Amino acid sequence: MGSAIADVAARAGVSKATASRALSGKGYVAEATRKRVVQAAEEIGFVASPNAASLVTGKTKNIGVVIPFINRWFFGEILEAIEEALLNSGFDMTLYNLHPGSAERDRVFNFFLARKRFDGVIAVGVEPTAEEAGRLLRLGIPMVSVGAPVPGIRSLTIDDVAAARVATEHLLGLGHRRVLHIGGHVADPAENTVHNLRLAGYRQAMFAAGLASEARATQTTMSVPGGYDAGTHALSDATSRPSAIFAACDEIAIGVIIAARRIGIRVPGDLSVIGIDGHEYAEMFSLTTIEQRPREQGLAAVTDLLSAVGGEPCAPEVVDMPARLVVRASTAHVGVVADAV
Repeated sequence: MGSAIADVAARAGVSKATASRALSGKGYVAEATRKRVVQAAEEIGFVASPNAASLVTGKTKNIGVVIPFINRWFFGEILEAIEEALLNSGFDMTLYNLHPGSAERDRVFNFFLARKRFDGVIAVGVEPTAEEAGRLLRLGIPMVSVGAPVPGIRSLTIDDVAAARVATEHLLGLGHRRVLHIGGHVADPAENTVHNLRLAGYRQAMFAAGLASEARATQTTMSVPGGYDAGTHALSDATSRPSAIFAACDEIAIGVIIAARRIGIRVPGDLSVIGIDGHEYAEMFSLTTIEQRPREQGLAAVTDLLSAVGGEPCAPEVVDMPARLVVRASTAHVGVVADAV
């Protein structure tokens, strides 16, 4: 059993209040005194109880994180960055994996988040419904969204409309006119989701180029298998085959490239492919992409949230994170013979 704070205080020659302040970091303690208290605690194996500390400070030192997937690259990168930053700041993390449409999703929003005390919540690409967003806001604690815009909550994300427009314009600039967009599933066209925003950017670029009647879009799972299935279907008919595909994420794009190889279609000789993300496999597949930095987004989310936990204002606004076009060998001018990737 660990020794009591009184034992630490006695060993360091200070009062219990001073020992508590020195170990919790709350309140002023001279540096020499703090070091003496920390050394005394280490010598007798004292570990401060976070539950006891929360009674004094009103803080749990615990952050709730809700995320729809943990086995996909983009979400995994953000999650690793969040976990590392929280641990380095002395915070615990409670993770809720909320698959879209799952029964657990309602229980988390209705019960677990409301029951368990957190100092703050980070929503990673969750895209809550208006009702779910309302429940989050009613928790009355600091919140930050990363990877997707959430009304009423500070949201760190790339400008998805602009990213999709740049990706499509890149293909149009290479002379492509039959440009297909393969995106994620759109449940409600009116919702402000990443899928809808990227579809909107694609349509804007096609309209501006006078190709609104040529705009074609299909939906699939945002994954390599999803891209493979959609790519196989889109490329199987030579009479309607697109000359270029804008994929809503790099995983879809990689699946399309694999499907093209299986069918015998050269990329980029017969088909140009571009994605969004900057996936770790993008270089391996020579994939042209709109590169974003999910780890930086995760770190920024923790920084903003912990500032809010500490009492700093956290404006409920959308903050555009950096994204840039990275051109590789998966795109080329239409009709140009190029080595396949």
